[in-house]
Formats: sequence, structure tokens, C-alpha cells
Amino acid sequence: MGLEAALWRAVAVYRWAALAYAAALIAMNSGGYEHRAGGWAVLAVMTAWTAYATFAFSDPGRRRRRGWPLLGADLGVAVACLLATAWVETTAHLADGRPTLPVSWVAAAVLSWAVYGGKRLGLAAAAVLTAANFLVHVFAETHRLMPSTVNGVVLLFLAGLVVGHVVKLALDAEARLARAVEMEAATRERERLARRIHDSVLQVLAMVQRRGGELGGEAAELGRLAGEQEAALRTLIAAAPPAPPLPVPRSVKAARSAAPSNGARPGGAAGAAGPDVGERADLRPLLNAYASTTVTVSAPATPVLLPEHAAREVDAAVAAALDNVREHGGEGTRAWVLIEDDGAGEVVVSVRDDGPGMPPGRLEEAAADGRLGVAQSIRGRIRDLGGEATIFSAEGEGTEIELTVPSAPPR
Repeated sequence: MGLEAALWRAVAVYRWAALAYAAALIAMNSGGYEHRAGGWAVLAVMTAWTAYATFAFSDPGRRRRRGWPLLGADLGVAVACLLATAWVETTAHLADGRPTLPVSWVAAAVLSWAVYGGKRLGLAAAAVLTAANFLVHVFAETHRLMPSTVNGVVLLFLAGLVVGHVVKLALDAEARLARAVEMEAATRERERLARRIHDSVLQVLAMVQRRGGELGGEAAELGRLAGEQEAALRTLIAAAPPAPPLPVPRSVKAARSAAPSNGARPGGAAGAAGPDVGERADLRPLLNAYASTTVTVSAPATPVLLPEHAAREVDAAVAAALDNVREHGGEGTRAWVLIEDDGAGEVVVSVRDDGPGMPPGRLEEAAADGRLGVAQSIRGRIRDLGGEATIFSAEGEGTEIELTVPSAPPR
């Protein structure tokens, strides 16, 4: 929030500088006003609103005030002060090109809208003030627009467009910097824990595995389990930490906050809501957890992102496949899990083993007997994600299950 607070402070500085300029012009021109007291009244309103807006927009303890009511009031005051020019000034002065009472002070409202909502809101505020500028000349019955008025309108649109665009770029850059700092801190902490684990837990597990193998019997089984845990722990501490979630645009946050609180979705009943497809998760840490002395997991160096619900379902399908390897493969059967992201919208996860394989028709027999592990736990999950599960197997040649899922939620 440091950058956003600085932006609001910059808008406040502009308000006061523009107010000082408007006050100087009103003081110089007040003698020629049609309603002299009206000019000072407008200046008083501008001063009071500048003081309040500075407090309301910039106070970090009242961030909730920065919403549509405050933005609407800011733009409304600017429009009112602008329209008051037609009552205070004379028609002759306006026809000669004398500036409006607030001059450039009204641009502060455009800047506020641009900082809050980007270039679109900035341009919208500029359009409203442009219409008010034209109305001043309509009310004053001047029949032509002076070049100074046209130049002011163009500057309003440029301010809304450029400031809104720059603000968006700056906030995105701040979010990426915060994400990079968070990842660096997580990596440093992971390295510190890895050093401590390597110097204590991993060495003890390695010693238990070695001594269990030497003693034989039940100790050998304990040694084997210790070896599996050592391999899994080594994989865990060596894996890259999961990337923090990407920043969520304000438009998405607003849409989520406006969603029904009872879990309903548009067009559906309450409680029938699907998973939130806005969050994405890295598939690698989920599947790396299965690495052991008998399971090898191979993954890309870069994150493999899926919708959070899809990542959990793929994780469950891989777990079911590895359970089948342990149950039907026999002791000593090895398995390999390969994660691939083709960059074209699909993620492929392959689970292969060197077990005895399956004879033709084995899966159909299991389904007919009511054993639906593969049909539901694997194929059903992937099918519900809009993907496909393909099984290759032959007696004596092991089994390979290939899971293909879209990397983005279906539209």
C-alpha cells in the first residue's frame, strides 16, 4: 500500500497547488465579476472541499472511504464549481476567453478517479467535466468556444488517460516486486530449514536405513521405511517453493465481493456452487510429495499452474494410480511420475510402473464386478475436468496412465 498512499498524497499536493492558482485568479478578477461575492463563495467551497478531500483520500486509517460515494462527491463538487462560473462571470468576459473560476483545480477529480480505477474511470470523469465546460458556455449564451477552453478539455482527457495508465503499471510493478521479495524470503527460509534438516533428521534416517539392512528381519522393514521417508524429505526440501498467488485485479475483487454470500451462483441454487476458478495452484509441490525410493517424480523447472480445484483433482488421480501400483504391482515395483506443460493449454501427467501389467479386458471386468477405482477415481475425475485419461498396459510390460487436462478452466 506504500505506492498507493504516495499517489493519493500527490493528488492532494496537486489540489492545494491548483487551489492557490485559482485563488490568485479570483482575487485579480473579482472586481469584474457580475456577482463578486459569488466568486469568493466558490473559492470558500473549493478550499473546504480541498481540506476534506485531502484528509478523506489520504488518511490510511480510513481507506474504506475511498469508494464511489467519495469519488462521486469529488466530481460533483468540481462540476458545481465549474457551472457556477456562468452565474458569477459576465458573458462578455467568457466570450473574451476568461478562464472558469476553478481553472485547473477540477482536474484533481479526474486524477482521483484515475488513481482509483485506472484510465477508464479517469476518462469517464474527464467526459463529465467536459460536458460541464460546454454547459457553462450554454448558460452564459456565448456562441463559440475559445481555444483555451478546448485546450483545457484536451488536457483533462490526457490527464485521465495517462495518469490512469501509469498508475496501473505502477501498482502492477509494486505487486510483482512484493511477490519477488516474498519468494526470496521463502527461499531463504527454506534453505535455512534444509541445512538444519540435513544435519539432523536426514542423517538419522540414513543411519536407520543402513543399520536396518545390516540387522535384517523386522529391522530391515524399519530401515526400508526410513529410507522412503528420507527420499521423500529430500525431495520436499529440494523442491522450489510454490509461487505466491498472482495479484487479483480490482475488477475481479469487486465481482467476488458482489457475489451472493450464501454460496449461490448466478443461474444455480444455493450450495451448488462450483470451485473458485480464479485461484491457480502449482501442480509440482503436490506431486513431488509422492517421491520415495520406489517413486520418481520428474517436473519442469517452472511452475505448472492449474485452477486450484483441477490441481487437487489431478493430485487425487495420481494418488489413486500409485495406490494401484502398490496394491497390484508387488514388492519392489517402481513407478515414475512425469509432469509436462506443453505451453499450448494442456498439462499432461504420466504415471508409469514396471509391474506385471494388466491382461486385456481387466478394467472392463473390474467395472462389471463393481470395482470402480480406475473408472471413478482416475477417469471420472479427469473427465469432470474436461480432460482425458488414457491407459496403456500389457502383461509383463507394466502400466502407463496418461492424464491430460486443460490448463485453464472451460469457458
